[in-house]
Amino acid sequence: MSVRGVALACGAAATYAAVIRPALLSWGATDAEAGTRYPSDELIEDATSQSTMAVSLPAPPEAVWPWLVQMGCGRAGWYSWDLLDNGGRPSAERIHPEWQGLAAGDRVPTVPGGTTYFRVEVLDPGRTLVLRSDVELPSGRSFDPRGPMPRAYADGLWAFHLHRLPDGCTRLIVRTRGRGAPSIPDRLFTWTLGEPAHFIMQHRQFHELRRRVARRPPAGARDAETGRARRGDLRLFR
Repeated sequence: MSVRGVALACGAAATYAAVIRPALLSWGATDAEAGTRYPSDELIEDATSQSTMAVSLPAPPEAVWPWLVQMGCGRAGWYSWDLLDNGGRPSAERIHPEWQGLAAGDRVPTVPGGTTYFRVEVLDPGRTLVLRSDVELPSGRSFDPRGPMPRAYADGLWAFHLHRLPDGCTRLIVRTRGRGAPSIPDRLFTWTLGEPAHFIMQHRQFHELRRRVARRPPAGARDAETGRARRGDLRLFR
């Protein structure tokens, strides 16, 4: 490679590290949200990667929550790019009662057949859902991090935190934290592929969640609409 080529490559890498990467890791989040410590962060204290993305959704937390607890391969999907993360099966377009009984310790499949999965680490209905993935490398098999750690592994948290906004809608903050071994290959993979892929998938999920929950107006809006309808009915009989 010529000196010019090396200079261009170094410049591109520096721009990505200084400008593009920080934007990917904090898309949609305020500085305060990105700097906050959330429940479950302590599960991976020595994390080598972290992101905080956020979106405001036009529905109250109790209307958003059912969409989150039914996620999973072979369940409602992930509301993202289904060809990439759900075997091509379309994600659910409605709430499924049979998938609402999620509990801490449950496994949420990430691939058809469930050979790899997220484990539900924290579940606080309407507030916090934390999924953890621990994968041995290169086999891709899930393992329990409470036991001996494999020589090569990827360990990550995918946490959803819901906050009610003053207008009754929801602020959804998604925090990821991860680590892996061997450290240098893990960091190179995360920085060059893992973080951009997460941004693409999470951005899509935000969009699809917004579209789904927007079909159901916030409770205050429904109450107001109901009140207007009732007043209209009364006028008909005057």
